[in-house]
Amino acid sequence: MKSFTRIETTLLPLDRTNVDTDAIIPQQYLKSVKRTGFGVYLFDNWRYRDPGVLGQDPRQRRIDPDFVLNQTTYKAAKILLARANFGCGSSREHAVWSILDYGFEVVISSSFADIFCSNSYKNGLLPVTLEEAAVDYLFKQVAQDPAFTCTVDLETQIVLDANDKEFSFEINEFHKYCLLNGYDEIDLTLQHADKIKLYEAELKQSCPWLFR
Repeated sequence: MKSFTRIETTLLPLDRTNVDTDAIIPQQYLKSVKRTGFGVYLFDNWRYRDPGVLGQDPRQRRIDPDFVLNQTTYKAAKILLARANFGCGSSREHAVWSILDYGFEVVISSSFADIFCSNSYKNGLLPVTLEEAAVDYLFKQVAQDPAFTCTVDLETQIVLDANDKEFSFEINEFHKYCLLNGYDEIDLTLQHADKIKLYEAELKQSCPWLFR
């Protein structure tokens, strides 16, 4: 998993509340579990004017030019700015995969669904929860200037905007440790590889019938 420490970038404003995981990545794309290649399907039903299927060339589809993801102004944004209750609905991990695969590294919102948050931490996406007033402020700044930038620093747990305005955010120390070091659950387990091998060797001696 890629580590996250600090990023300075523009923001893409998704001005909708209660964005559920089916809106983030529709159910027809859940057949694949490769974790990559889902970026072209992010917000699929809003992004395109015709239905899509897994593996279809997105260049063959009709885009909605009014949807924010299709506006070239925000193409370089690495922060997705969202409204309350982002990631609600089903527990599909593909939602986080599609956000990461598109190129976002941070999602800022006033609230997230718990399972979406958990999936984000496990895959290297940083969900930043700010007060609703702070989120409103960021939306206004981006509306006035699409080139408006923010710096998100995980070490200090600070969001610093282009006007030197600071917002602090909370994060569990364990999740912070994993993101800073790029550790997923497999990486954490492999740190104990020697102990695991020793346990298996001892188990073979004490319970040989398990290995016949």
